[in-house]
Amino acid sequence: MPGRTVAKLATVSAVVAASVLTVAPTAHADLVTHCIGTGGAVTVPNDLYVPAGESCALTGTTITGNVTVAAGGNLVVTGGRVSGEVRVAADGYLDATDTTVDGQVVLAAGGYGVFLKDARTGTVTVRPKGAATIDSFLFAEASTIAGHVTVGAGEVRLDRGTQVQRNLSSTGTYYTDVHDSFVDGTLSVLNSATGSVVCGSAVRGKATFAGNLGGVQLGPNGGLDSCASGGYWGADVSVTSTTGGVTVDDNIINGALTVTGNEPAAQVAANNRIRGGVTGDQAAATNRAARVAAPDREDAGDGRAEVRRTSAVREATEAGAARL
Repeated sequence: MPGRTVAKLATVSAVVAASVLTVAPTAHADLVTHCIGTGGAVTVPNDLYVPAGESCALTGTTITGNVTVAAGGNLVVTGGRVSGEVRVAADGYLDATDTTVDGQVVLAAGGYGVFLKDARTGTVTVRPKGAATIDSFLFAEASTIAGHVTVGAGEVRLDRGTQVQRNLSSTGTYYTDVHDSFVDGTLSVLNSATGSVVCGSAVRGKATFAGNLGGVQLGPNGGLDSCASGGYWGADVSVTSTTGGVTVDDNIINGALTVTGNEPAAQVAANNRIRGGVTGDQAAATNRAARVAAPDREDAGDGRAEVRRTSAVREATEAGAARL
């Protein structure tokens, strides 16, 4: 489904680059309290504020307090550190590359998005869209989230070795996809408009997929996205009340697989190793294909997802940063 990269993400380059290009050349003294423009390798001894509709680009900057990005603002941080938390208001945008945020990251209802690359943060929260017109996104590449990830709207993609050290929970997103990543707690994807793809990843805790409208694909050879391998699941996996198709291929499940109430019935391939067996309805062609895994253990995560979709956010922000 090429359309899983929605058109909105293609506009990130224009929105962010245009807004940054129009800011003042440097922030200098004003960087002590608020940022409009650019800042370098200095230490901000208190909280920092990005005003509404303005843009701030920081390189090598240390902020000892909290950061607030007001409505419509953009904050791009490269090689920096925030000792507190980062809160982004409606229509606001955060891009953190090679940056550490010791506290939480919170995107308000109707926030534009959060992009993390080679970053480390605390808990990440994306508020439900509510009445806002903007549907947000969370993209993370090669990043560590030292806490929970809770998402209530928009597009979610974890990729390229991203680690979530607690639970990942999404409800009512456009899609929630996990590629080549690790979730150290539970994984829950509920009521996603175009479903969920998990490939080349490991989930230590229980995994629950329910009420998703666009299908659920666990492993390769599904209809939602292209990837090279399945994954490892450390506990039970449940896929229920899903429309659009369910495929389970090339996975190791150290627990039971439940597939009930799905339309059409789930396709469970022969190459899965399911220690606790399968409960529920399966497509006729694969009804006898699933097998119970032997008690030996296999290493997980050796495969790497090869996907059709590219990270438009990553390309866009890098292009924008080159113009700063």
